[in-house]
Amino acid sequence: MTPLTHLRLAAASLGLFAVIGAFAQSVAASDYDRATGRAENHAQQMLSEGKKTFRYDTFGDEAWWGGTLGLDQAIEGADLGGIGPGVSPKTALAVGLKVDVDALPPQLVAALRAGQVRLDDPATTLTLLKDNAVVGITGFFNGHGTLRSVGIQCALCHSTVDNSVAPGIGHRLDGWANRDLNVGAIVALAPNLAPIADLLGVDVPTVIKVLDSWGPGHFDAELILDGKAFRPDGGNASVLIPSAFGLAGVNLHTWTGWGSVPYWNAFVANLEMHGQGTFFDPRLDDASQFPIAARDGFGHLHNEPDLITGKLAALQFYQLSIPAPRPPKGSFDASAAQRGKAVFSGAGRCATCHIPPLYTEPGWDMHTAAEICVDDFQADRAPDHRYRTSPLKGLWSHAKGGFYHDGRFATLDAVVQHYNECMNLGLSARQQSDLVEFLKSL
Repeated sequence: MTPLTHLRLAAASLGLFAVIGAFAQSVAASDYDRATGRAENHAQQMLSEGKKTFRYDTFGDEAWWGGTLGLDQAIEGADLGGIGPGVSPKTALAVGLKVDVDALPPQLVAALRAGQVRLDDPATTLTLLKDNAVVGITGFFNGHGTLRSVGIQCALCHSTVDNSVAPGIGHRLDGWANRDLNVGAIVALAPNLAPIADLLGVDVPTVIKVLDSWGPGHFDAELILDGKAFRPDGGNASVLIPSAFGLAGVNLHTWTGWGSVPYWNAFVANLEMHGQGTFFDPRLDDASQFPIAARDGFGHLHNEPDLITGKLAALQFYQLSIPAPRPPKGSFDASAAQRGKAVFSGAGRCATCHIPPLYTEPGWDMHTAAEICVDDFQADRAPDHRYRTSPLKGLWSHAKGGFYHDGRFATLDAVVQHYNECMNLGLSARQQSDLVEFLKSL
């Protein structure tokens, strides 16, 4: 074989290799595109399913709220087949319930804007429930139009509206803590509170006293675990309803940790909403800390059919997608906020724990009560006996009801002053004021 033939064969081989290489790259790119497409389609499906679950799924809890407690009868009222005076839209709005304007027929929206809807009539409430327009509550109706039962959703506590039609009536704001919602007053309407009284080992008047003590924007998730209805100083033991936005990248959920987002979703869906599912947490077997939970086996629940577990993944996916809301234009002094940013990362030492851009610690974001100069009552009701470093984005939206886990600080100024004293920061009045403006800008 001549040298020229060798060269021709080598060139042909290189050409073949180039073709094979190009084909392999094309196949790899095609596989990558298909995989990317599948991931994007999966993400969209998860968002859609999670949003639906967050807004509308009762997890079968209507068996408790309607079937056991009879809350549907109190909503309906005696004139419509229930008991008592019934719950009018005016009453519902007064206890913090919200109406989703996008679920209403256009003619009803027009009538609401014109003030032509009877908001003092329980029959109007039933109409709103039939339209699936009451945020966080689903009505289940008989064939002749009366309420058969009622259930609640995640959105009851963790959504509000923008008040675009009227106070309490507007477009949904998912993930926002409903600081108007008086959970205790709503539960106290139920005609049969005996199951709650039996669980806690008290009488019904005591249950009502506890529920009435919470007030707007508060809820006590640990009450059914430890039975501690009041603090040692006599104050109620409830905490502020937390927001469910801005959680992407944040580890532990709730004021005192407990667990991740899907853990808390399972906890609430099973134990607080009284849905039908599966929940496991052997920490609740500790009878010294959780006497009621240990006695009743709350850490080892399993129901068939399980209406919760299969929805937790998409529910978490949707919650992690909800961004923290941006502060309204003109709601803070931009120049002061820029100076406050330097205080936040410098003399104020805020960024030691509230690390940008998460504004909490990556990892285990927990601290003892002594570290933040507060009492340990609420921390000691949780497994880790600590408080979480709460993320700060959207902090401006929490102004109603106060700050910290129980709203003990009425303003951000009071929060900054607390840390100035607790940490011996020595911040001037100007620095504190600037820091507040920065916090309002997040």
